[in-house]
Amino acid sequence: MAFKTVWNYCVPLAIITVACLVRTARCQAVQAENVTVLEGGTAQISCRLQNYDGSIVVIQNPRRQTLFFNGTRALKDDRFQMVLFTPRLVRIELTNVSVSDEGGYFCQLYTDDTHHQVATLSVSVPPETPTVEVKQEAVEGGEVELTCVSPRSKPAATLRWIRNGREIPGVMSQQDNGKTFSVSSTIRIPVERKDNGAALSCEAFHPALGGQKRIRHYRLDVYFAPTVRIVPPTGILREGDSLSLTCSVTGNPLPRNIQWSKINDTLPERAEISGPTFQISRLSQSHNGTYLCQAQNNYGRAADHYTLLVYDPGAVVETHSAVPYAVIGGVLALLVFTVICVLIVTIWCSVRQKGSYLTHEASGLDEHGEVQEAFLNGNDASQGKKEYLL
Repeated sequence: MAFKTVWNYCVPLAIITVACLVRTARCQAVQAENVTVLEGGTAQISCRLQNYDGSIVVIQNPRRQTLFFNGTRALKDDRFQMVLFTPRLVRIELTNVSVSDEGGYFCQLYTDDTHHQVATLSVSVPPETPTVEVKQEAVEGGEVELTCVSPRSKPAATLRWIRNGREIPGVMSQQDNGKTFSVSSTIRIPVERKDNGAALSCEAFHPALGGQKRIRHYRLDVYFAPTVRIVPPTGILREGDSLSLTCSVTGNPLPRNIQWSKINDTLPERAEISGPTFQISRLSQSHNGTYLCQAQNNYGRAADHYTLLVYDPGAVVETHSAVPYAVIGGVLALLVFTVICVLIVTIWCSVRQKGSYLTHEASGLDEHGEVQEAFLNGNDASQGKKEYLL
């Protein structure tokens, strides 16, 4: 099998070589070089000649239109320029390359037999910075669908979603647009109000970028109902003082209108409202009551209230400690527990000491009785009991 392959290859080559030597004493040939270039760049298409003797050299585009005929322009396209024509090398230059220029360029050498080679021009299209499309609004408690799109690349770009340094797997799709590709990556993530302003990024990778990447940054815009909190004044308010309340409002979108009102009454004449700030000068007891701050957006409403109590200038008012009641209760409980433990230990020590005294006292009486009995019986107190063996 190997001998047959060598025979099929070498015999025709030998015949062609002999024919060249017989007919022209030296055989002319042409070689072409493939080239790859970025879209918008400049491509150089080269045709190398062997044993050139002045024969006609023609270069044609992929549509077989003649670009140059022996170095003379044949097609009116200023993007093509003849930059070199020598007995060994013919080179043309194509500027502002597009994907429509892609294909095989023919280097033809006209001798007694026509020789030609094809130089393949490949055009690479790197992706632009991708875009992010939002299918619907991100509302607190729901999901948001984000799609990263790279509309044009060749070959197809690779997309990746990143959040907090970690990749979020996405659903990839690819569309063939002829010579270029459109790719997209879609993710769905649950959102809460804490996610508002969270940073994500979509990265596009492509061989033509040389290890670099195109990045589109995106921040989540999560919509949620407002929250309202009235910042109260400090200290005791007396007649003649001034009241200033601030209504702290959050929400997305942030409520534009903040409404102040007084429950079961109208606002005092001296009340001044400037956005979130509510003020009353020269307070009197007629201003006592509950004041309400309200705000709303398209996703809900919220309110907070403040009860105003104005005292007489000379009234003695018991002020409450700033220490939380829970802390005070805990301290009192600890003190009571400590006192109880001390009482229990004291009683236990007293009982134990009294029992020890009674024990020693009883022991003393026993010894006294034995001595007295020995004295009456005339025996030595030191003698113990005697045992008799019958």
